[in-house]
Amino acid sequence: QQDLRAFLNDASLPYEKLLEMWNATKEYIPDEYIRELHGLADGAGVEFEKVAAAYTAVMTWDLGCFGISAWGNATKDGKLYHFRSFDLGMNIQDPVTGRYAHDNSVLIVRKPKDGYSSISPSVAGSLSGGGGFNERGIAVGIHTCWSNDQTVHGIPAMIRIQMVLDHASSAEEAINYLTTNSTLGWSFIVSDANAPAGYAVEVTANLSYVGTYNNPVESTPPFWAIDHVVRRTNFFISPELAATQRMHYDPSGLAGLLRVFTDGEPYFVIWNSYRAMSNLLEKNLGNMELNNSMEMFKKGYRGDTDIILKILIKLAEGTSFNRAWNMWVSCPETGDIVVSFAERDRIAFDTPTHYFNLYRLLNEEPP
Repeated sequence: QQDLRAFLNDASLPYEKLLEMWNATKEYIPDEYIRELHGLADGAGVEFEKVAAAYTAVMTWDLGCFGISAWGNATKDGKLYHFRSFDLGMNIQDPVTGRYAHDNSVLIVRKPKDGYSSISPSVAGSLSGGGGFNERGIAVGIHTCWSNDQTVHGIPAMIRIQMVLDHASSAEEAINYLTTNSTLGWSFIVSDANAPAGYAVEVTANLSYVGTYNNPVESTPPFWAIDHVVRRTNFFISPELAATQRMHYDPSGLAGLLRVFTDGEPYFVIWNSYRAMSNLLEKNLGNMELNNSMEMFKKGYRGDTDIILKILIKLAEGTSFNRAWNMWVSCPETGDIVVSFAERDRIAFDTPTHYFNLYRLLNEEPP
């Protein structure tokens, strides 16, 4: 109840508008997820329409987030590692108790009757935290990518994430779920530990792009490719999709900085997170594994390796920029995941690290 109230309290649209959007999108949502949301409402002891409105509110959030997939020559042992940071403002709060939503962190382990088992760091009241991995070695993570090409007549991205975790056994199947019946602007990182390979996926209501590290799109200046690594945050790299998001393709340099003040564009700030993390990935190329990757991820996301990013993180107080509710690195092949959760006034890059294994958790009794 606390988080559902917090989600609604933070919504940027009136309650009636959220229900109007829900009524438009619900026709596209598979029945299994409608039933699950009803179960969530029953378990929380709240009206279903409040759950529906809260989930619609999530569609309007600025999910900062960052995703990476590294494999082959990029990692120490050749295994695939999937990284995710789930970013939202640290001030989303239950108006009744005053408790912050990120204080209700959970690790969701799903074992559906008609689907694959999966694990997802999240918060109470959510089906998933916008990402995770399943027992078939498929990992996924989502990031907001604002776009003018949007609709509510489709499957909300958070539901499509759950469809991937529940039903995808290959990257091809995962990508099909993410690019079908699309609604708003989003990007995703999809990892297939069996190949192994990672893919960047970008979508709007009517457009999509899918590519791995050696797709020419990944090297469109000022962006650049990294051998056996794909990464995404809150801007499109495909020029076709970027045209639905921003007037100026290149977010870098003095011109990008000036547009922060003249046009209110956030892309120069986001670019510096992409740039700093990319530089750090290149420095660690060929040496990444589970433990050191998590420490590298935290260090980079905190701005410890880039003074410009450090300053921007400080200046972005009160926004979702690099405000990680959780950060994790997983090896879907082995089922291992290392995760940190935000606490009241501490971002996840400053909190303790915890280790879990999906397959061991599946053999334990639920709490």
